[in-house]
Amino acid sequence: MKYFHELQVKGKRVVKRVDINSPVTEEGAITINPRLERHGESIAMLSDAGAKVIVLAHQGRKGKPDFISLKEHALLLEIITKKKVEFLKSMEPEKVTEAIGRMQEGDILLLENVRMWEGEEDDNNESKLVTVLGPLTDIFVLDALSVSHRGQASVVGLTEHAESVAGPVLRDEINALRNIGEGELTLVLGGGKAKDSITIMENWLEKGKVKKVLLGGALSVLFLHAAGKNVGNSKAYLEEGGLLEFKGKARELISKYSEKILIPEDMGVEIGGERKNLGVDEVIEGNLLDIGPKTAERYAKEILEAERIVINGPMGVYEKKGFEMGTRKVLEAIAESKAYSLVGGGHTITAIKELGLPEEKFSYISLSGKALIQYLSGKELPAILALRKNWEKFRSRDL
Repeated sequence: MKYFHELQVKGKRVVKRVDINSPVTEEGAITINPRLERHGESIAMLSDAGAKVIVLAHQGRKGKPDFISLKEHALLLEIITKKKVEFLKSMEPEKVTEAIGRMQEGDILLLENVRMWEGEEDDNNESKLVTVLGPLTDIFVLDALSVSHRGQASVVGLTEHAESVAGPVLRDEINALRNIGEGELTLVLGGGKAKDSITIMENWLEKGKVKKVLLGGALSVLFLHAAGKNVGNSKAYLEEGGLLEFKGKARELISKYSEKILIPEDMGVEIGGERKNLGVDEVIEGNLLDIGPKTAERYAKEILEAERIVINGPMGVYEKKGFEMGTRKVLEAIAESKAYSLVGGGHTITAIKELGLPEEKFSYISLSGKALIQYLSGKELPAILALRKNWEKFRSRDL
């Protein structure tokens, strides 16, 4: 597929799909965050090159408290880009056509939340949004891996109407994914999303490209339970969270890849409101909230010997005082490691910030969520496929 820098954009109407979906406070406000910053910089890049930049983005889901207008996003983008960002609330075709028609080189126009447009979430390439913008688009720029797993109108629809390319944010994400596939991979998987983590493990283990899998968080509790270890009161958590349905698959993976998958040898257990470090073969009656110090040291050693690392999910309930040790030790080891490291998952990124670790010590911090999981799971991303098809279409036309 093509990238944005391969095309001449000066004077062109460039429709750019970004992901500035942001946390919303109880008062309905948003603040500048990494997504807004990264995409704001990429929008400014196109504006500086003389493009007429028409920005598409979503915010929240219908029926949810964070389903709001993008008016405030436009104000924050002005601060980041240091440029005027016009916001068009109207979704009437005539108003949109008129607003785009009066744009000058370098102008930036943000349209209303695409999920407020009729047909956006129906995976309909001929939605109202596409019907309006199709004839007005010279170049379409997809610039968010985080929405690439969706076949929705604003993501893939315009690839049928205009030459389409990957933007700088998407390019960086794709390069990061290519890097992790070029050598033996050490997977550090935590948190409580068992289905996602197990799918990732299976994909890379079956490819024979995994050096080690290091397990933490609720995921490690599931694997300990599957291995016949006593997990104390945390068994109730596994039941309530629906994790026990993956017990059989966890047992199967442990049996098949026993030398590759490392489960904790000790855990940080909450007993009477305090932390106690107990071996997994001891009688445990409390809640397992973190990996133990022996496990953390073992994981750190593996990380320092790794070539490439993907971490998705914390090692425990790091937000709770006394149970941040495992997550901190593992993240510090990754920061110290000479390996190429890709960080995914909102909780992992938040942990890096809250534990005060320097972000520049990690090779790449991904803005993507479900799309990253799908890629790591070996699944095709509809938007990437659409860009490839578009490249073939325009390449054959040029030839």
